Amino acid sequence: MNTPDIGIDLGTANIVMTYGKKGVVLSEPSVIAYNTCTQRILAVGKEAYQMIGKTPAYIDVVHPLSEGVISDDLLTQCMIREFLMKVCGGQLIKPRIIICVPAFITELEKRAVGDAVMSAGCRKAYLIDEPIAAMLGAGINIGKARGHMVVDIGGGTTDVAIVSMNGIVTSHSVKSAGNQIDRAIMKYMQDRYKLLIGEQTAEQIKIGLTNLYDPRDDVTMTVKGRSIMRGLPDQVEINEMELFDAMEDEIFAIMEAIKKVLEETPPELVGDIHDNGILLTGGGSLLGGLRELIRRTLNVNCILAKDAVHCVAKGTGLAFQKINHLLDGFEGVTVYKYR
Repeated sequence: MNTPDIGIDLGTANIVMTYGKKGVVLSEPSVIAYNTCTQRILAVGKEAYQMIGKTPAYIDVVHPLSEGVISDDLLTQCMIREFLMKVCGGQLIKPRIIICVPAFITELEKRAVGDAVMSAGCRKAYLIDEPIAAMLGAGINIGKARGHMVVDIGGGTTDVAIVSMNGIVTSHSVKSAGNQIDRAIMKYMQDRYKLLIGEQTAEQIKIGLTNLYDPRDDVTMTVKGRSIMRGLPDQVEINEMELFDAMEDEIFAIMEAIKKVLEETPPELVGDIHDNGILLTGGGSLLGGLRELIRRTLNVNCILAKDAVHCVAKGTGLAFQKINHLLDGFEGVTVYKYR
């Protein structure tokens, strides 16, 4: 019996899976909850995410991945296995898996990802760089001698790369991404308003109020949290301009990463980038006004990928159709074969 192949975007914030020809079948937070006394897994994904900040002391809710790499091997294996069981209908039958990783991670970190997937119950695992997967998922033909630029803003890292002739020509990664922006918002609320908020609240502010291109002080949102001074529930009004100030350093780091890659790119390929524009993928690419800010700052057109959040996962699924080509010529792919 032929087992459908599975593609995985193992992100710091979210895990997205494709299953055979069905496309994306799972998209949930990369979170796992377990009982520290019994060491029993209680929940993964959305159910675990809703527990953050709301559990007794003996229940830990953690992100087993940090800044694009595995921080807890065992919990990552358990989380991947639970998600694979969901996708396969409760019966895991040794699928082939392609899983994407940030372009900057070391061989040791790649091996850790490969081991985690194999331990979760697949028969063969392939690793593909996120920029390559993002390009494939966006439908870009990267086999020609023509430069394409992608900026993939995920939860733990932002990957910027120039791709041509099936390979990464220049790339750079920074930790400034979705989670770091959330932490910057939390710090701003603490410093400016002496208000403690959680990561879920920070994310809601980021999604609902961000305007990076033309922030205004008359567009506001009510933020609820706990007063540091009184220790009691409190709420304040925050506007777009203040949110821009909170996020400015992280956004500036992303802009500098784009500039750095462009500066290190051969002139002929830079000309291609000017014609093709910059492809934005990942959940962070949906930040309000980001495309306009990049266009104004760098004088290069920006294109938001269709279904930007799932673009990388779709690329891992499509990579199976090019598997022989990938193994022959893709510089950014590491293959793990286990007996």
